Amino acid sequence: MKLDVLVISSHPDDAELSCAGTILSLTSVGKKVGIVDLTKGELGTRGDVETRMHEAAEASKVLGLSIRGNMGFPDGFFENTKEYILELVKIIRVYQPDIVLANALNDRHPDHAMGASLASRACFLSGLRKIETGQEPWRPTRVYHYVQDRLVIPSFVVDITPYWENKWKAIQCYKSQFHNAAASPHEPETYISTPLYGEYIRARAIELGHSIGVMYGEGFVHATPIGIKNILDLI
Repeated sequence: MKLDVLVISSHPDDAELSCAGTILSLTSVGKKVGIVDLTKGELGTRGDVETRMHEAAEASKVLGLSIRGNMGFPDGFFENTKEYILELVKIIRVYQPDIVLANALNDRHPDHAMGASLASRACFLSGLRKIETGQEPWRPTRVYHYVQDRLVIPSFVVDITPYWENKWKAIQCYKSQFHNAAASPHEPETYISTPLYGEYIRARAIELGHSIGVMYGEGFVHATPIGIKNILDLI
């Protein structure tokens, strides 16, 4: 299956937190979007792998994804090495996405920057015919990095106002990770499990939306200038 957009994320829930609104804006008009998580988030303080995989599957339904896969790389310990790059090259060649959305270039969690670097290299190397995987070479047109925990000045912001409620619904599928009144009292509190973290996510979306004159937005970074054919395409 060829995808219009492939989202590569270091952990299940990275995509939901950072670009679910953008995903929904695409799937709502029939675009084929998939997510490939690099790890199963097995080092997460709360929950376990089985629960996290179930939560990711539920969130995928909300987002209307065409596919969701998991590379099974070791959470916290995958590196930007030939072994991992080649595995990701194979995935890119399978789905032949036009656009790849990847983790933030620099962020609080070290896996995010590592995932960003790994995705960027794999997207470039996937286009080289002398890297043989038994597949045709394929290079996405663009790789954009979504804004995560640390605020950076985005290259562009997507208006996600019509999709905010479903973005929040997708995030809330991860009941083991985020604030959940029904969670076991024995689960330790974490940076992302407090009610305040949910307010922060909403505030970030409002802040980015405000920057382009709408209610809610999601920001993306591109390493080089983005070209357009008509200045009137900008809002």
